[in-house]
Amino acid sequence: MGGVPTDPPRMPRRLVALLALTCGATVANLWYVTPLLNEIADGFGTSQAAAGLLVTAVQAGYVLGLAFLVPLADRHERRGLIVRVLAATGLAGAACAAAPSMAALLVALLALGLTAAVAQMVVPLASLLAGPGERGRVVGIVMSGLLVGILAARTVAGGLAELGGWRLVFALGAALTLTLALVLRRALPRVEPAERIPYGALLRSILTLVRTEPVLRQRMALGALAMAGFSLLWTALAFLLGDPPYGYSEGVIGLFGIAGLAGILIAPQAGRWADRGHGRTVLAGFLVLVVASWGLLAAGRSSLAALIAGIVLFDLAIQGQHIANQSAIYALHPEARGRLTTAYMVSYFLGGTAGTLAAAAAWALDGWTGVSIVGAGLGAAALAVLAATRRIGAGEPVTSSG
Repeated sequence: MGGVPTDPPRMPRRLVALLALTCGATVANLWYVTPLLNEIADGFGTSQAAAGLLVTAVQAGYVLGLAFLVPLADRHERRGLIVRVLAATGLAGAACAAAPSMAALLVALLALGLTAAVAQMVVPLASLLAGPGERGRVVGIVMSGLLVGILAARTVAGGLAELGGWRLVFALGAALTLTLALVLRRALPRVEPAERIPYGALLRSILTLVRTEPVLRQRMALGALAMAGFSLLWTALAFLLGDPPYGYSEGVIGLFGIAGLAGILIAPQAGRWADRGHGRTVLAGFLVLVVASWGLLAAGRSSLAALIAGIVLFDLAIQGQHIANQSAIYALHPEARGRLTTAYMVSYFLGGTAGTLAAAAAWALDGWTGVSIVGAGLGAAALAVLAATRRIGAGEPVTSSG
């Protein structure tokens, strides 16, 4: 199709696995701190609400990285850019491990989030290196690695904190990231940009896409609400599980990330449903599940079974919605997927930052009940957005392989 004279050779499986590992290890940096909030608060002598700001810092940094670093992949040689940003991620992780104060940790986490946005450079690179007949499979594997990183981060962080404290978590994360930077420098081919678009023009074109594409605006709003709920849950969950009646340690709190494995299982199926033209119907179903899950989560204040069931249902719905949103926006302009990713993911993580702040506020006002009310409200707001924009993308074509 379209000017490609011959199909490129198939990507080696080891390279696909390496890119999946890179995505997972990099994005895990965003979530290490979540199950460690109680231990960090105790170590620095601060309140739980103040510790919650650490999650806000790392997510705010990630938003900045999505907005200002990810577009650079359209104008710089990709291997060199990815390796340099990965190395910076490792150094930021080391700074977290050595932070002497709460303020220093806050700044280091901001830098860690900023550079961890390199994960969103790796996914488009995988799509670019893959042949047309394998692109969907390759991107699916790399995205699965990213999801595993999000989920495993909490479990790994909690377990390592049990063994050697919260600083060990960031030290080992930094070592892994720096190692991957060295490996990728040898494993990746040089990939030059198609054109040297001026940086200012590159950023302005993102705003043009947002202004002219109603489907993009719709999915940005839905993504922001989804990530707000996601951050709300996983930030406040550490407070719930650390207090009576549970009183769990960081290691046990981290294990609750395993409950989110349902999201990995639903992601490929959600993509297939979207490919068959059922994206809007499936999206509505996932939004209903989000609201329903908060009923179970509210009961989880005193019922462990309800809490686990609610986490499973919630993560399944959130990940399915995310895949449906990406399928819709990537069908708009295949040649601008990097900038579409920036627009969508900036909105997504701005929502996450708001959700983290809401978690601290809701917990301070009314504990887990307040958190559950806010979470259900976010799900209901997403359903209202979908209903209000029901004519947008009603017959949208979708594709996962581009």
